[in-house]
Amino acid sequence: METKKKIVENWLPRYTGVPLKGFGRYVLLTNFDRYVELFANWHRVPVHGRHKPMTSATAGGISIINFGMGSATAATVMDLLSAINPEAVLFLGKCGGLKHRAKLGSLILPIAAIRGEGTSNDYFPPEVPALPAFALQKAISTTIRDHKQDYWTGTVYTTNRRVWEHDGEFKKYLKRIRAMAVDMETATVFTTGFANEIPTGALLLVSDEPMTPEGVKTTESDKAVDNKHVSMHLRIGIDSLKQLINNGLTVKHLKF
Repeated sequence: METKKKIVENWLPRYTGVPLKGFGRYVLLTNFDRYVELFANWHRVPVHGRHKPMTSATAGGISIINFGMGSATAATVMDLLSAINPEAVLFLGKCGGLKHRAKLGSLILPIAAIRGEGTSNDYFPPEVPALPAFALQKAISTTIRDHKQDYWTGTVYTTNRRVWEHDGEFKKYLKRIRAMAVDMETATVFTTGFANEIPTGALLLVSDEPMTPEGVKTTESDKAVDNKHVSMHLRIGIDSLKQLINNGLTVKHLKF
């Protein structure tokens, strides 16, 4: 397997347990099994890859994949998805809200991501911005309104650090850069999507408010967010991609 194409065509089924023809042309990405299970239950389809690194389900031309946590796995799944050259990839992630107005359960539609994770440096030099596909973000915005929900826009800072809530200097840095949210994948998804010529977008759900001690995520708080907001988050993601499918819209606005 001397070419990237041959490698990813072999590895996407190896990581997921799904043949290349088993995936939809539109893809939702998540870090959590709950999203895949809900999708499968709603569409009455099986979950594949329960004993593989990545679980997935497919219905109506849309596949959802749980790729795990962090920028390295985000880059991996985007590289692997180049095997099927999807029409669009939408990341449904959770994030920490950095502004007082970004409360638990709020939706954030990022206009850009700050590449603080390092992984994306293997794809482009630091001065290349991490941007979503505008047409995809526009479809998400319209779908959010159709669901009678609201959202915040802004930048998300992507970091490799999972445990930083105790670090006062890092919190000062996050305030200085004026990011709306912090996560571990969005910048990588945008950058590797651009590298692989795959239109990407993201819709983030605020799952904690880590700038204050009482806002740090706990088992109980995370469960409460899941029970109250995850179904809505997932439905908006599905309907955003359905809008693209039903209207025959293209989201490849960038000249790769």
